[in-house]
Amino acid sequence: MTQHKKGLNTICTHFGEIEDKQFKGAISPLYMSSSYAFEDVDVKRYPRYFNTPNQEALSKKVAALEHAEAGLIFGSGMAAVSTTLMAFLKAGDHVVLQNALYGGTFNLVNEEFDKYGIEYSFTEGLRPEDFESKIKENTKVVYIETPSNPLLKITDLKAIASMAKQYGLVSMIDNTFASPVNQNPIAFGIDVVIHSATKYMGGHSDICAGAVATTTENIERIFHLAKNLGGSLSDQTVWLLERSMKTMGLRVKAQNENAQRMAEHLNQHSDIAAVYYPGLASHPDHELAKSQMHGFGGMLSFELNEELDASRFQKSLKLIKSSMSLAGVESTVLSPTQTSHALMGPEERERQGIKDGLIRFSVGIEEPEDLIFDIEQALQAVCLKQPISNH
Repeated sequence: MTQHKKGLNTICTHFGEIEDKQFKGAISPLYMSSSYAFEDVDVKRYPRYFNTPNQEALSKKVAALEHAEAGLIFGSGMAAVSTTLMAFLKAGDHVVLQNALYGGTFNLVNEEFDKYGIEYSFTEGLRPEDFESKIKENTKVVYIETPSNPLLKITDLKAIASMAKQYGLVSMIDNTFASPVNQNPIAFGIDVVIHSATKYMGGHSDICAGAVATTTENIERIFHLAKNLGGSLSDQTVWLLERSMKTMGLRVKAQNENAQRMAEHLNQHSDIAAVYYPGLASHPDHELAKSQMHGFGGMLSFELNEELDASRFQKSLKLIKSSMSLAGVESTVLSPTQTSHALMGPEERERQGIKDGLIRFSVGIEEPEDLIFDIEQALQAVCLKQPISNH
């Protein structure tokens, strides 16, 4: 009998479970021990070695969701990003990164890589030729993020993967905004997939974690650095993350639908100057997104008309929360210039098109009618409070 390929929600629910052989409980038991036997055992387990029962099991779920051979769980998204990059780079090496990046990653490269003698180049755009033009003899890694934070730009996965293989480079992607529900980069040839598991994998704004999925050989390489840097995750959080990932497929699909509805509503609104969402036909990368994504995601960004105060608008919202992070079941907004991209200089933000009035909208699972009502009342409140023009 041929092997049956399991569906997304089945993987979310059952892969990476630990069988409770003693009491036959329906969920994975939680092993809180930080110390394990070392004699007469198959595996010497230690939390910093990423191989406690809960850590090991959840890594299998991450790998299965990204169609990878192996996975690794970290204490934060940036622990996953920094450890993975440093595992493949050393003094004298060079990395090419797309210019539209999460602010934390941009910061890591700009502030730390010079100390270690690692060269880097940011692309001018997101076309394959923008990356190819930056490749040097000592280039080892190409790093992308799609959809990008915060303007939801789309990078061609297949083209970047093909180019990387042509030059013998390791291709890496931050797949956080898409989640494994909406995008599986390994299927397009990307080598290493990274997530801030705090976001859609966690989904409830109550844990901090990171994840990597790739080949067994690459995971071994990442692990050898990871165990020295110590960015492991507590088993309590691992257990909570596994619990949360059981519903990830359902949550993200609901967020996809809500975000599409919200983007369409905002896009035709007279008080909104611009909407950035790959699910809109007007988005410049809409067709590319359709070709490599299963859904367009729960994230969008928008700009109010210039005369409207973005900060006042956010403070006027009653249901949608002003919050630093994203991807929870609750809808949230933030100003990238004050949070995720605050450490990026104003000139660089301007070059990337990240305006002071830009609002990033993480759409939750609420009823879309309630979200629309909240936005409308906030817009009305802001419009009423605008100073009267002398004209």
